[in-house]
Amino acid sequence: MEPDSSTVPKNSLTDILFVLFLRLIAIACFWLGLQYWAMLVGYSLGGHARFDLLDLPWKVASAGLAVVFPVAALGLWLTVSWGPVIWVLAAGGQGLMYGVWPEIFGSNPLIMILHACVAVLYCLFRILLWQEKRRRRQQQVMVDLP
Repeated sequence: MEPDSSTVPKNSLTDILFVLFLRLIAIACFWLGLQYWAMLVGYSLGGHARFDLLDLPWKVASAGLAVVFPVAALGLWLTVSWGPVIWVLAAGGQGLMYGVWPEIFGSNPLIMILHACVAVLYCLFRILLWQEKRRRRQQQVMVDLP
């Protein structure tokens, strides 16, 4: 005999959009990681930005981001709690590169704006999900039997 109703709650539209958002950011992070790897091995930029040809600050930053971005992509794709944390580390690294030390790494305002937009959207999604969870909790029937 089969049960009349499923015990698993249906995902809301906010949940579905949040997962889609995280996966789109995961694809972007994976792409950024691939760009750093292509730069380091000499595949892009005509081989002028190979690891052995870079200055020390670029070696540290690009090697770190080449590892952190794909890890963030994995965490975001799997929608695990550490994915956004690793993304914050990667975005913070790029923010430091292009925002704090533009005389070393150059200026890239587009990447700064995109990371800021992703952070704002992430915060908005978390607020919406929190409100939805709170609303569900208030609608549940409470039984206070001894």
